[in-house]
Amino acid sequence: MSGSVAERERHAAEGGTDLLTVGVEEEFLLADPHTGTAVPAVELVMEQVPAELRGQVEREFQTSQIEIGSPPGLELSSIRHSLGVLRAELADAAERAGVRLLAIGTGPVDGPVPAVVDKPRFDRMIERFRLLVPGPGNNGMHVHVGVPDPDTGVLVLNHVRPWLPILQAVTTNSPFSRGEDTGYASWRSIEWERWPSVAPTPYLESHEHYQRLIRQLIASGVMLDEGMLYWYARLSAKYPTVEIRIGDVCPSVDDAVLVAALVRGLVATALTDIAAGRRAVNTDHHLLVAAHWRAAHDGLEGQGVDLTDGELRPAWELLERLVDRIRPELERHGDLDRVTELLDGLRRHGSGAARQRAVFAKTGKLVDVVADVARQTRG
Repeated sequence: MSGSVAERERHAAEGGTDLLTVGVEEEFLLADPHTGTAVPAVELVMEQVPAELRGQVEREFQTSQIEIGSPPGLELSSIRHSLGVLRAELADAAERAGVRLLAIGTGPVDGPVPAVVDKPRFDRMIERFRLLVPGPGNNGMHVHVGVPDPDTGVLVLNHVRPWLPILQAVTTNSPFSRGEDTGYASWRSIEWERWPSVAPTPYLESHEHYQRLIRQLIASGVMLDEGMLYWYARLSAKYPTVEIRIGDVCPSVDDAVLVAALVRGLVATALTDIAAGRRAVNTDHHLLVAAHWRAAHDGLEGQGVDLTDGELRPAWELLERLVDRIRPELERHGDLDRVTELLDGLRRHGSGAARQRAVFAKTGKLVDVVADVARQTRG
């Protein structure tokens, strides 16, 4: 650890070491506890959420989904505490409403597709895009990291884009859909790409370029508004943050904390490079698309595309390379010991997709997969 908690917070407040805040948003599936099918129960669950937590719990796109958001913080321990409390309370609320809370990328059991939440913006999305609604719930994880200003934020987006495929592989947690193994570690990623504004973040010339692209995309009709900018990394429209939105929702709090730490380390490393005048590598767009497809297909247990030469490498080798790259910032933020511990656990237990497949291989029953995901979700 590089200094006490109080010292690091004081330095961050003074701007002396530019320590970065991090916050996490997680989306969950609401499922029938007996069959595992998605249930349009968000209103019932919202009624059961304790009043003091309702500001951190929101409806999502479909009535079978619900979302939480942790307050931003400097300490991984505070992020872990917030997510743990929110998950446990929401799991209790779901049970009181007669359903299960699942941290899973998409619904594994076949069944009717629940309706979209009744909201004017969502109604307009359905009117324009029609049958693009993906299955019984498409649940992701978004990590926000504070940046000093939008111009710097755009430069950060350029620096982090080659590393996002391996982060995607770490989060893969949706191998099953409609009652069968899809052959992908993240089927959510494949379904999500139906939306026309889902894509790797382009290499950006400036913040003005970023804003111009948003205006042009809205004018083209592929987006209703800035909120539909579904690039894998973007500037938040609400907060002074870079938002990384590539991953499936993680099965456990520990997995989510690991991803949050890796994302913060990556953004902090980008800021260090920017301050030193080092330009981002302009990775070829099509190779980046290929790397993201491979991450969705293989997950962490298979191969990934090495974006330095286009060759395939074991995904774990690429993850270790990322950790080596961001190690100084992990250490400066006091995260290195915790990240090392969490990586050891991830290596032992495998990705969320691997865990789901291991349960199914033992019992042959998706309801057992659902039960195990529910257990991990609560913690």
